[in-house]
Amino acid sequence: MNSRFRDTSEQDRPLAPRARRWPLLLGGGALIVITAIALGTGGRLRQALSADAAVSAARLGIATVRVGPLTRDVAGEGRVVAAQSPTLYAQGGGTATLLVKAGDPVRQGQVLARVDSPELTNRLAQERSNVDALRADLARAEVDARQQTAALHSAYENARIDHQTAQNDLARQTQAFEAGATARMQVDRAQDALAKAKLALDQAASLRGLKTDSLKLDVQAKHSALARQQLLVADLERQVAELQVRSPVDGQVGQLFVADRTNVTRDARLLSVIDLSALEVQMQVAESFARELQPGMPGEISGGSAAGQRWAGQVSSVSPEVVNGEVAARLRFAGAQPEQLRQNQRLSVRVLLDRRDQVLGVARGSFVDEGGGSHAYVVRDGVAEKVAIRLGARSLERVEVLSGLKAGDRVVISGADNFKGADRVLIAD
Repeated sequence: MNSRFRDTSEQDRPLAPRARRWPLLLGGGALIVITAIALGTGGRLRQALSADAAVSAARLGIATVRVGPLTRDVAGEGRVVAAQSPTLYAQGGGTATLLVKAGDPVRQGQVLARVDSPELTNRLAQERSNVDALRADLARAEVDARQQTAALHSAYENARIDHQTAQNDLARQTQAFEAGATARMQVDRAQDALAKAKLALDQAASLRGLKTDSLKLDVQAKHSALARQQLLVADLERQVAELQVRSPVDGQVGQLFVADRTNVTRDARLLSVIDLSALEVQMQVAESFARELQPGMPGEISGGSAAGQRWAGQVSSVSPEVVNGEVAARLRFAGAQPEQLRQNQRLSVRVLLDRRDQVLGVARGSFVDEGGGSHAYVVRDGVAEKVAIRLGARSLERVEVLSGLKAGDRVVISGADNFKGADRVLIAD
């Protein structure tokens, strides 16, 4: 069988192996592409290689620096409050009796509460009794002064008469001596008697003057003591009268701080009264803006029952206390007060701080507060570069740029925290 069938060994020829060219072609194509990219975007590539990090543009907020008006204002929600809302206190310790309820309308001078203070009432009665005693002492001193004054006057008149008698006697003795009807001794005795009468008269006059001044001082001291006691009684009467708590204004009873028939101490809060005739709008302002608010600044109040209602306002006061990073400011109505307003009603408030035209500025963003607004990231050719800046006036929407930026610059206003403080960051599309 092997001799009948021949194999194909004589027909087979060994072929030379074919060279593999596709790796060379692939490498050459890649080299061509890389060369083209390097030649076409060489600057972009160098910037990418020099960047410290890369952040997607979708995670950033970018604004353009422009020249335009800058309006600095403070806007927020306010609530209607009473310009006058006095709180009434107990002027003495005792039992407080309330004569009104919360929400009752009241008139000025109306008795709202009464405090029964037995201690103060008893003290007033005692001091009034002291007034009566001092008044009696004064009357007694005046009577005694009149009596002593009369006695001194009588002594003085007697001394004056004795002096006049001594003068007459001396004159008679002198005439008799000159006529030879009496001796010289009688004239000398008459002269001695006149000298004694003169001395007694001078003493009576001096004593009357001194004693009269002393009596006047005693009476004046009694008068002063009585006046002092009367002032004390008047003050106690005022305190007792103030135990009846009266409304200082026309308005409405606000809040009751104690229950009826409660024992209270002196200066304890009893109730508050709301004067609804003078209303203001109170708003909370961030501490950063509050330092620029001043009484008298113009404002605008809007809201009310009908849409679109607006009223001119004016800042009336700014609280000196900061609470939770905010300050309370109040605005009064510049014109007539709207009649439809109610206590605690919500209104929109806007206060104009400043307005300037042609200001180089950019939209406000997180870069204003981060680092104190000393630097910002400017986007140029797809790379955000950190530059030093100086900011000026700030509003809720825009900030003034004093240096470091120019019109047309694109600034990262939000999302810069993703840069981690890097100086150059690639912005990936």
